[in-house]
Amino acid sequence: MSNQEISERASILLKKLIERHIRDGQPVGSKTLLEEACLPVSAATVRNVMSDLEERGYLVSPHTSAGRIPTPAAYRLFVDTLLQVRPVDNQSLVTLREELNPDRPAMELVQTASRLLSSISAQAGVVTVPRHETNQLRQVEFLPLSGDRVLVILVINEREVQNRIIHTQRAYTEEELRLATNLVNRRFAGQHLDAIKHQILGEMEADRASIDSYMQATLDLASKAFESEEKPEDEYLVAGESQLLGSATPEELEHLQELFEAFQRKKDLLHLLERCTRAEGIQIFIGEEAGYEVLGSYSVVTAPYTDGAETLGVLGVIGPTRMAYERVIPIVDVTARMLSSALATSSG
Repeated sequence: MSNQEISERASILLKKLIERHIRDGQPVGSKTLLEEACLPVSAATVRNVMSDLEERGYLVSPHTSAGRIPTPAAYRLFVDTLLQVRPVDNQSLVTLREELNPDRPAMELVQTASRLLSSISAQAGVVTVPRHETNQLRQVEFLPLSGDRVLVILVINEREVQNRIIHTQRAYTEEELRLATNLVNRRFAGQHLDAIKHQILGEMEADRASIDSYMQATLDLASKAFESEEKPEDEYLVAGESQLLGSATPEELEHLQELFEAFQRKKDLLHLLERCTRAEGIQIFIGEEAGYEVLGSYSVVTAPYTDGAETLGVLGVIGPTRMAYERVIPIVDVTARMLSSALATSSG
């Protein structure tokens, strides 16, 4: 339903009712709404308007009381036509600039963004793990550790650093590792990681008799280093579940466990976030608009983030449908822009 389908008076009353419900989470009665709206109308008129809005599917009476709460359709109308967003406050902007420091590694920036989204919005913050279309080796270094262990330092896509420990069949000297470092960098720097792995495997499958011991040792090291390329344990990070618990009404608490279980399963939410990654700008899903029953009492506000060249993922906020959209929407937008700027600077 469009805003033209309800009168200006009904729009004002609906907006005030939604704002009141967002603040306290309780059904709003006609007397309270009349006080909120400050309109020169009678309580009977307000009751009639509320009844009409209920018939149109914008309000519902959760109990036998006269109070009503907004439906997802009302929140959609509110967000699309009645909402006035507020700029992010200066203190939050300062915090975002300080915390989203370009000198930090990409994964640390993503974890920080998730935490900041939660703390600033007072909802749950979610960020998908960066997905580069190409992972290019810039530099590798092998360093000796105790026993048959070697520390591998990989620099990928300019400045993304990964450290890992590999276990070898024998101990390597510092000189052997230095020579292996030089050879791998000379031969493979600038190539995509998948291509490097295939090339190494191809050479190792060749006639071993034609490969000298120095080259064989280097290929063994490189094979272990690149086959153990780290995969993030989580495809997205969630922070601030406690924020949802702290602000939930008794009715909302009934649905929170299902939501937390969905966070653990990851599948449904990941599908939704992947859809958002392919979209441009802010995306807002209210209730079952997301397509998943578990999100029926919640809203998801997302925005994609980039490294200046490609979209790497999406970040957002998950909270009850009565979240403070006027604050949350600009927080998500600004955080996405600042994370993108930090990643573009750190990768460049």
